[in-house]
Amino acid sequence: MRIQELHQALADIGARPCHIGRINRAWLKGQPLDAGTRHQKSEDYFPLSVRDGLPPIAAQVEALARIHSQHTADDGSLRLLVELNDGQMVESVLLPRDGLCVSSQVGCAVGCTFCMTGKSGLLRQLGSAEIAAQVALARRIRPVKKVVFMGMGEPAHNMENVLEAIQWLGSDGNIGHKNLVFSTVGDPRVFERLPQLQVKPALALSLHTTRADLREQLLPRAPRIAPAELVELGEAYARASGYPIQYQWTLLAGVNDSLEEMDAAARLLEGKYGVLNIIPYNSVEGDDYQRPSDERIAQFKRYLHDNGVLTKVRDSAGQDVDGGCGQLRARAADVIDTSRLRKRHGESRPGQ
Repeated sequence: MRIQELHQALADIGARPCHIGRINRAWLKGQPLDAGTRHQKSEDYFPLSVRDGLPPIAAQVEALARIHSQHTADDGSLRLLVELNDGQMVESVLLPRDGLCVSSQVGCAVGCTFCMTGKSGLLRQLGSAEIAAQVALARRIRPVKKVVFMGMGEPAHNMENVLEAIQWLGSDGNIGHKNLVFSTVGDPRVFERLPQLQVKPALALSLHTTRADLREQLLPRAPRIAPAELVELGEAYARASGYPIQYQWTLLAGVNDSLEEMDAAARLLEGKYGVLNIIPYNSVEGDDYQRPSDERIAQFKRYLHDNGVLTKVRDSAGQDVDGGCGQLRARAADVIDTSRLRKRHGESRPGQ
């Protein structure tokens, strides 16, 4: 479902823009659609046609997504496996300091070789209301003041739904525009569309290396934009929007953590209006990549800092629960597939 469809359904039962706005705000707070305010009960505000017609719409909205499971991590994050109405699963993550990472697709077509989500390919797009539903669900658990589109999927490949959700969250969702973060591998359409928006989000660019050839290997189906050109495009948007760019660098032992890469990154990013987020790889059993040592991570950060690049280490939230992006969904899919296989062969569950 798209947000526009929800608004049309509300208009069809007689809701005026003021009523739709209140319903929007209630839902995005994680409250029932007919929630009143401190000063006015809903029955004193909504016309009878809206009160009578709202329950089936509320049921449809509630069915968009539900929390399938929760996984608490030692770092204060809470990973949510969210089941959509058709049974597909996506992940969202409640982050420390009131942040939320949301998914925009089931799977992803970019195929980053270090990403579990990319291994499944793209299964389907999320509608804008399904994206917003992740915020509504999370706000039932704890406050959300920042939303980052860094979960499953490439937001630029679902541009219309993501931008619609951003516009909604930045208005009725009461989230500051700079606290809405659009993450991309560098789709050229991003640099055309985002400057035109009324709600302009901050931008995060997946860089990962200074070498064009290595980037093509790591991000095989990303647009062929050289890292230096990508940084220039990011710099232009940062200066125009007033928000520093977040450059993402998943640190892979023996792949992109060399002294040569450190030196090249320092030259590329020195003086730029942005921050480099080093994300040490979240290793799992059987991976082709490994997490660098703590000493190497500290060296990478220190070298860039010493050479004038603001650098932060951002560990993937929930590593102690194998919660790297796509891992919860992959584990759930394995459980479902195993269960189906048992039923097909007439096997019982353990303990039966």
